[in-house]
Amino acid sequence: MSELYPQVAFNADGLVPVIVQQYDTREVLMLAWMNETSLQLTLTEGRAVYWSRSRKELWRKGDTSGHTQAVHAVSYDCDGDTLLMLVDQTGAACHTGSRTCFDDRFLPLTSGAAS
Repeated sequence: MSELYPQVAFNADGLVPVIVQQYDTREVLMLAWMNETSLQLTLTEGRAVYWSRSRKELWRKGDTSGHTQAVHAVSYDCDGDTLLMLVDQTGAACHTGSRTCFDDRFLPLTSGAAS
C-alpha cells in the first residue's frame, strides 16, 4: 500500500496502469504505467510523468519528442487499481507518431458478436 496514495492499489511491481484521454473530447490516447514517484511528480508538476517498464526509469512525456501532456485531472476506479488521466495533448501521443496509440488497429469480431 502506498503511504502517499492509499486509495491507489499499485501491483506487485509497484505500478498502476493509467488510461490517458484528451480532456475535452475524451479521445483515448494511450495506456501507460505509473509508480508512486511518477504519480507524485505528475500531480505536483501538472505534466504527465510515467514509469517506463522497458527502460526501468521515469519518463516525462515530451522531454525528447516535444509531445507533452498537460494534466487536467487524475481519478481512480472503484478498485483503485487503474487510473484515468485527462490531459491536453500537444502533438502525437503514440511513439509511432500517431495522434493516439489506438489508430486503426481493430481485431475482427467473430460471428454473433455485437457490432
